[in-house]
Order: sequence, then C-alpha cells, then structure tokens
Amino acid sequence: MLHVTDAIQLDESEIHFKFIRSPGPGGQHVNKAATAVQLRFDLAHSTSLPGHVRRRLIELAKNRINTRGILIISANRFRSQDLNRKDALDRLIHLIVKSTVEVKPRRRTKPTIGSIKKRIEAKKRRGKLKHTRLSVTGGD
Repeated sequence: MLHVTDAIQLDESEIHFKFIRSPGPGGQHVNKAATAVQLRFDLAHSTSLPGHVRRRLIELAKNRINTRGILIISANRFRSQDLNRKDALDRLIHLIVKSTVEVKPRRRTKPTIGSIKKRIEAKKRRGKLKHTRLSVTGGD
C-alpha cells in the first residue's frame, strides 16, 4: 500500500510502470538504456480513491488521461530509472493530494465607490501629464 493521505492509500497493484528510452541526458548510453518512466494509473477502475477525489483528479489532470480513463505520467528528468520512477510516484501523489482540497467558489464582487474614484483620478492625472508633452507649434 502506498500512503497518500490519512484517508487515502493506493494499492500498488493499481500502478503500472513502463520503461522507455529517455530523450533527455544520458551520455553514451542514451540509446541503450530505458531510463524514462511512464506511470499508468487506472482512474476509471480504481477502488482506492473516493468519488469526489476521483472527479477533481479528472478535472486537474484531464490532459494526461486517455480515452480509457488511464492517467499517464511521464518522468525523464533524471538519468537513473529508479529516480525517474520515484519522481513519477511523487508527481502522482502530489496530484492526488491537490485533488483532495476543495476549491472555494469565487463570489463576484463590485468595485467600491472609492476605488472607482481613485482609478478615474489616476486616469485624469495621466492624461494631463501626456497633454503637457504635446509639441508646441511656433508662430513663424
């Protein structure tokens, strides 16, 4: 079990890793070693996530989810397969933790009368300043 929060623990059998050749740094072994990692997590069929967390996670990571409901995280920041694997897991945990936080809905507000007056006065001052910069035409 992979501990995410106090209430959420992921079953490690739901997470699959695929190792591919990395486009990043690697020196002379870059075309031989498969150091990049693709983490695959089946969001659609996961039993570890509560429904509200799953819905928010789908909203947050909609560009990383394929048509079958599988979340794919690619990690190729490091030259080591183990470090890339840990990086992908950390990013998955960060996404899940971020999706547990409820988003507070924004309330529309009006600007105060004082702020409106202040804005208009600043615009008038700026206009006067620009007006003084106009070129003076000579009488000759």
